[in-house]
Amino acid sequence: MKTIIVPLLAFSLAVSSCISTKSTIKNIDDSVVGPALNEKYNSFIITQKATNKKYGYDEDYPVNVGFTSLADGTQNEIRFLNALAGPKGEKITYEKKESCCPFPTKKSEMGAGTLDVYEITWEGNPKPVILYLNKFEKGVLMIPMGFTARL
Repeated sequence: MKTIIVPLLAFSLAVSSCISTKSTIKNIDDSVVGPALNEKYNSFIITQKATNKKYGYDEDYPVNVGFTSLADGTQNEIRFLNALAGPKGEKITYEKKESCCPFPTKKSEMGAGTLDVYEITWEGNPKPVILYLNKFEKGVLMIPMGFTARL
């Protein structure tokens, strides 16, 4: 019995030490209504441009796409990314690189969530762009600085 309790206690301590008891995410807004969908591109329709240069680029200001069930979270991330274009309307490509930055949330059975980190590129852009997306929480969807809306 002792050999089971020690690893379990070590695991519990490791998990709890990685997750803050208070979220540092600054742009959660549960009152926001989800955006309309563009069926043609499997994307959200986003018209508002971000004025905060941290929006999407900083883990404390992620793009919060949690408008539907958690099971739809990844699909909502894709809908957001499909709504974007490069600064001159270029077609973008994106790839999920990792999950990071654990935070407390009531939207998960475990009581914690993580941000998904996407790398975005487009022709003529020598350096990929990194955006942080949050599928657990809601917030106003905007076009991050350096991007335009896909037409």
